[in-house]
Amino acid sequence: MTEERLQKILARAGFGSRRSCEELISAGRVRVNDIVAILGTKADPEKDVITVDRQAIPKMERQIYIALNKPRGVLSDVDPKDPRPTVLDLVGVPAHLFAVGRLDLDSEGLILLTNDGELANRLTHPRYGHEKEYRVQVVGKPDAEQLAALRRGIVLEDGYRTAPAQVAVEGEAGKGTWLRIVLHEGRKRQIREMGSRIGLPVSRIIRIRIGTLLLGSLKPNEWRYLTLKEIESLKKTQSAPFRRPAHFRTAGRKIKPKSGPSEKK
Repeated sequence: MTEERLQKILARAGFGSRRSCEELISAGRVRVNDIVAILGTKADPEKDVITVDRQAIPKMERQIYIALNKPRGVLSDVDPKDPRPTVLDLVGVPAHLFAVGRLDLDSEGLILLTNDGELANRLTHPRYGHEKEYRVQVVGKPDAEQLAALRRGIVLEDGYRTAPAQVAVEGEAGKGTWLRIVLHEGRKRQIREMGSRIGLPVSRIIRIRIGTLLLGSLKPNEWRYLTLKEIESLKKTQSAPFRRPAHFRTAGRKIKPKSGPSEKK
């Protein structure tokens, strides 16, 4: 492996964004072969000994990128005190993997697992605003006012206002309705709380896209390695401006209001 800038090596090893890694270097906390590094220092992670706070950084593993369809009842986070199965149990790959785009216990769908710390940070950090797309089943039939509220943003219980979202009605499902929702952020249980705040309880959430990566035909519990083309696409679009997905042309269409007063909260 050729020499690379130190902040890039640290970011890939999971020490945060390149900016935060630059701050580690500027603070004198990083050494290369026991010499305090400065901004601009380059190193070869296969040959040089790189330490942060006198602790050697993990040796670089072969970079792994896995798409998983998480079923209900499986944790995205790993907690040694919790006996329930996790996404890492489903793949069983002997590597230190990050779960990109965590889902709550009752939600399903696409999760990216990787040991590429820099990519994981960029796909999850709010400032990059990467799109995440969901199929969401709500109880009842949303009216125009409720759909408009989802699109413009909703004030959550803690006072945080969600960013505008793309929302389209997919179709009815018994007494419920399937929606297609695209978010540029990912607060904990955000979609469920958004629905609750406007009187649309959420009964099911399936994530179908993270950035350019699609869930595709993966069934619950199934996983696969990403193709080289998929990996390159995720990295290429890391800092690209938001774009309306080609398969989401119905977002923002007018919905005929249902009769009677709308529910408000």
